Amino acid sequence: MAIKAPLHSLTADAAASDMVVARRVLGTASEALALLADTLDGDFTRAVGVMLAAKGRIIVSGMGKSGHVARKTAATLSSTGTPAYFVHPAEASHGDMGAITRQDVLLLLSWGGETAELSDLITYAKRHRIPIIAIGANPDSTLIKAADVTLLLPRAPEACPMGLAPTTSTTMMLALGDALAVALMERKGFSADQYRDLHPGGSLGRALIRVCDLMHSGDDMPLARESAGMRDVLLTMVSGRVGCAGIVDETGALIGIVTDGDIRRHALDDLTGGIESRKAREVMTANPKVARPDQLAAEALALMTEKKITQLFVLAEGSHQPLGVLHIHDCLRAGLA
Repeated sequence: MAIKAPLHSLTADAAASDMVVARRVLGTASEALALLADTLDGDFTRAVGVMLAAKGRIIVSGMGKSGHVARKTAATLSSTGTPAYFVHPAEASHGDMGAITRQDVLLLLSWGGETAELSDLITYAKRHRIPIIAIGANPDSTLIKAADVTLLLPRAPEACPMGLAPTTSTTMMLALGDALAVALMERKGFSADQYRDLHPGGSLGRALIRVCDLMHSGDDMPLARESAGMRDVLLTMVSGRVGCAGIVDETGALIGIVTDGDIRRHALDDLTGGIESRKAREVMTANPKVARPDQLAAEALALMTEKKITQLFVLAEGSHQPLGVLHIHDCLRAGLA
C-alpha cells in the first residue's frame, strides 16, 4: 500500500518569497539571453560554416555543468541532421581521443576557458589540424585563444545569490547550442521526413507519420468500375479487407465509395432482386472524403473521427486517381489515438 507523504503548509510569506526568487532567476536568464542575441556577430556564421563543411562529426566536449550542456548539444545536433558525439574531456586523456578523427570538428564549452581537462583535447586538435569552435566568456583564456572560431558569451551575472553556481552561464550555452543546431538544420534544408526518420519511436515519431506510410496501395486497393454489379463489388470489398470499395469511372478517377453502411442502407431497396441487382453507381456514396499521400496521418485520423467514417481513399494532389486507401485501424495500430 502506497504511503502518501505528509502535506506541509506554507506561510504566505514563504510562498511569496519563493515566487520572488523564481522570477528573479528567470528574469536574469531572460536578460542574459537578450544580451547574447544582441552581441552575436559574424563568428556565429563562421561557426555554422565550419560545422557544415565537416566531413566527419561534431565532437562536443566540456567539463562539469558545461559538460552536461555539451551532452545535450551533441544530442540536439544529432537529432536534427548533424552527426555529433559527446566526448568527456577526462576520458579523452585516457583513450577516448581515438573517437576523434581528422574529418571532425571540435566544439568545446567552458565559461572561464581554463578548464584543465580540455588541454589535451586542444593539443590533439592542433597536432592533427582539427578545427576548434569554442564557446566561453573569457577572451583572454587558453581555450578562446586556441580556437579557430570563438563564440563569446557576455559576462552576465549568475542567478545564484553568491554568483557562483552555473545558472545563467549554462542557460546561455544551452541556448547557443540550440541556435547552432537550428541554423544548421535550415542551411541543410532538413525536412520533417528526415526528422521523423531520426525519431521513429515515441510521440515525435508517431506525430510525423504520413498517410503514404500507412495506406494500402497496389493490389491491396479495392476498386470497382461504376458499371460493375454489386455482386462483384461485394467480392472486391471482401478481398480488400478494408470494408469498402472505391468506385472509379472509365478514366480510373475516383467518383464514389461503397461501404458496409451503404450496403445496409440499400439492402431492402428492392425486395424482388435485392441489392445484387443494382450497379455500383446506384449504391455508392458520391464525392467521398479523401486524403493526400503527404498529409499527416494524424490529420486524416481527425477527419475520419469528425465525419464518423472509417476509410479514406488517397488521391494525388490535383488528381482524382486513387493511390491507396487508409483505414482508421491503420492509424490506431500506429499509435495515433
